[in-house]
Amino acid sequence: MKETDVLIIGAGHNGLTCAAYLAMTGLRVMVVDRRQVAGGAAVTEEFHPGFRNSVAAYTVSLLNPQIAADLKLADHGLRIVERRAQNFLPAPDGSYLLTGAGRTHQSVTKLSARDAGRIDGFARELEGIADVLRQLVLRPPPNLVGGFGIGSVREAVNALATANILRRLTLEQQRSLLDLFTRSAGEMLDERFESDLVKALYGFDAIVGNYASPYAAGSAYVMLHHAFGEVNGKKGVWGHAIGGMGAITQAMARAARGHGAEIRLQAGVREVIVERGRAVGVITDNGETIRAKCIASSVNPKLLYTRLLPAGALAPAFLARINNWRNGSGTFRMNVALAALPSFTALPGPGDHLTAGVILAPSLGYMDRAWQDAREYGWSRQPVVELLIPSTLDDTLAPAGQHVASLFCQHVAPQLPGGKSWDDYRDEVADLMIATVDAYAPGFASSVIGRQILSPLDLERQFGLLGGDIFHGALTLNQLFSARPMLGHADYRGPIKGLYHCGSGAHPGGGVTGAPGHNAARVILGDHRALFR
Repeated sequence: MKETDVLIIGAGHNGLTCAAYLAMTGLRVMVVDRRQVAGGAAVTEEFHPGFRNSVAAYTVSLLNPQIAADLKLADHGLRIVERRAQNFLPAPDGSYLLTGAGRTHQSVTKLSARDAGRIDGFARELEGIADVLRQLVLRPPPNLVGGFGIGSVREAVNALATANILRRLTLEQQRSLLDLFTRSAGEMLDERFESDLVKALYGFDAIVGNYASPYAAGSAYVMLHHAFGEVNGKKGVWGHAIGGMGAITQAMARAARGHGAEIRLQAGVREVIVERGRAVGVITDNGETIRAKCIASSVNPKLLYTRLLPAGALAPAFLARINNWRNGSGTFRMNVALAALPSFTALPGPGDHLTAGVILAPSLGYMDRAWQDAREYGWSRQPVVELLIPSTLDDTLAPAGQHVASLFCQHVAPQLPGGKSWDDYRDEVADLMIATVDAYAPGFASSVIGRQILSPLDLERQFGLLGGDIFHGALTLNQLFSARPMLGHADYRGPIKGLYHCGSGAHPGGGVTGAPGHNAARVILGDHRALFR
């Protein structure tokens, strides 16, 4: 039997971040994971002979710069480069929108002089709110507690500090924030812009990883969530980790190990051991018992509480609520090996636009129909596809003269209607996704020489992403901030003593940020010192 101070379930980026921070303090830390490689969904693998790519998570912006600095990720080999253009949106009629420094205003002007006069103001509106909310990312949200005691006093102080941060928003910004939390992105964008492509630029951020229409209430927050990022000190910029997303998690693993943390792979957890109302260890899939003073879980909260806890360990009311934790990103993920770069009808030939996120969804109406289709048929007949070609920025991923592309495709139903299995339709839908790109870039389909396909079911099997949910739970108002993963447990402490949440199912939510792992580590360390000093 093995013993440690803190055992972390899951070696994804948040689990590794939590481990590194705790190990820095001298605690004995062990991370266990069922896969053969650390990194969770942020990994780089060879998917076709000679071709490597980020398997699931595929682009960088939300990684918190403070965490990158604290863990010295650059010293551990991480290098991130910016896209030379940010986004490219071609339309079937041959028009297009190309964004990035020195490009956006000129490109929008060709589509709408009215929108060109408004887009900078809207960008500043989002950025101003995001600037203030960034200060809430690396701190626990106010947690609702019953009764009066030390916990309630602590949370009252936390609520006051949070209120003081939000007071930095002007009254108009507070009104905008209310809109962003409660309204649909579609409504807000229709009020501001007239060009379909301009609205689609922001509308895509509202549905990426979000199984919803851009006209769904709350989708505006998902749009704001994606405005928090930065690359190399430049806010709102997206980039690529040289070596793929696995370069981030391998740097995190090296940081954690450098401080003494132990990372054990091919060691899945079968059950969390609970004795006298406290989590005291785990039993691995091979039957080994590992005891610990604290257990931190970076897996989806619903997976943790419905599959890894012994029967009777949870209050029925808690279990009933966590059973209703909503998952499902509507995501179909592909990686393809290419013999040559695509050439888009709207903007033929090579160029900086091929380093951008290429968004194939020319209007909000198109996105809405894609969602409606998925609900009725199981997948969109005209899907939303974001295409990235990271080999235009990173020549380590493919043989010379050839390329790799990531396809992030929506919408598909997490569970197919009528009891159908994704195993039976995976290739049919993959063909549709490639044909969708080919319609904008003729010849793309014939250039594909290898492909990796991940349906929602594959994402769940391989990475524990229930329903293929990349965020470990929908970013809806009832699953955000003090309600993530549930009112009363937003402080990273679970309903069982000694059990903590350190994954994306905790505040501030999904994306490769490291923030939940950072915040949980601070809470665990404080509790450990209080208990064992």
